[in-house]
Amino acid sequence: MRDAVIVDAVRTPIGRRGGALSEIHPANLSAHVLGALADRTGLDPASVEDVVWGCVSQVGEQAGIVSRSAVFAAGWPETVPATTVNRACGSSQQAVSFAAATVISGQSDVVVAGGVESMSRVPMGSASKNGEHFPAEVLERFGVEGFSQGTGAEMMAEKWGLSRTALDEYSLRSHELSAAAADAGAFAGQLAPIAGLSADEGIRRGGSLESLAKLKTVFKEDGVIHAGNSSQISDGAGALLITTSEYAAAQGWTPMARIHTAVVAADDPVIMLTGPIAATEKALKRSGLSIDEIGAFEINEAFAPVPLAWQIETGAAMDRLNPLGGAIGVGHPLGGSGAILMTRLVHHMRDNGIRYGLQSMCEAGGMANATILELL
Repeated sequence: MRDAVIVDAVRTPIGRRGGALSEIHPANLSAHVLGALADRTGLDPASVEDVVWGCVSQVGEQAGIVSRSAVFAAGWPETVPATTVNRACGSSQQAVSFAAATVISGQSDVVVAGGVESMSRVPMGSASKNGEHFPAEVLERFGVEGFSQGTGAEMMAEKWGLSRTALDEYSLRSHELSAAAADAGAFAGQLAPIAGLSADEGIRRGGSLESLAKLKTVFKEDGVIHAGNSSQISDGAGALLITTSEYAAAQGWTPMARIHTAVVAADDPVIMLTGPIAATEKALKRSGLSIDEIGAFEINEAFAPVPLAWQIETGAAMDRLNPLGGAIGVGHPLGGSGAILMTRLVHHMRDNGIRYGLQSMCEAGGMANATILELL
């Protein structure tokens, strides 16, 4: 019976908007992690049967099948095909799911999955005219003038009774855990330094509730969501080598983890950010595992209410939630984030002997992927 395993996973450090990675073409960012993955594993690029790549804003430098451009930029053979996936913020997590399904089904033996986003060079929203792309019928169906994740975050905070202080405390936690993980070398084994950047660029040290209290709310005048408790606009890429246990053994590779369960779920598109709750429930049900059997969770910190509401609903142990910090602390390069989070998760599992890990992230339209990994 065929399975899907992760042989290795690598990522760039996450760069701030306008920071160290902002001068690098997104295809070259992608090529960098493709090359690093091949170097780390001894992978012959000619053996790769597909490159499945997540990217959200597929316009400008990220248009024209950026994954195929990345293959060329990496110097890989012209015989290596590639495709680009868009499931909003979950694009590269979906890329991993597609790669896993492809090798399990026997359509391929070796697939590289990952993703990229250069939000410095291709700003968020670039792909939609005037910032909107829904027909009037859709807006009328849901009784809205438009869909906004920021407004959804405000709605989540209100629904789950999350105060600005609680959100800001969580945001400080993200920066503190990110800094502690970086200082302890927790990311060293997964990073492919580039452009002189060898650590995540967005970590801020020494923050306080007092400093966050001075920030103006963005989506609602008397609201609770501001830049300090939201994910950072960032640049970055990540890549994972996906194959079967049998093929890995034949190549002399020792896989890190098995892709145990992969699901996608959808929820209310207006509040938009509750998908990880439904996706987690679906993944646990399909896997036969309980929440307490999962030793680490990566729940993308698009906005602070997302992981906090998720934790309340699932009852997951708080010390297992984003133990290395998250997107508030290091950044959220949209289409690259799924691969980056999975790279963080699988290395954390291996480094700490954690058998099961779960990753989920909210996505536009109220969707969410959830993936359970099993350590090998």
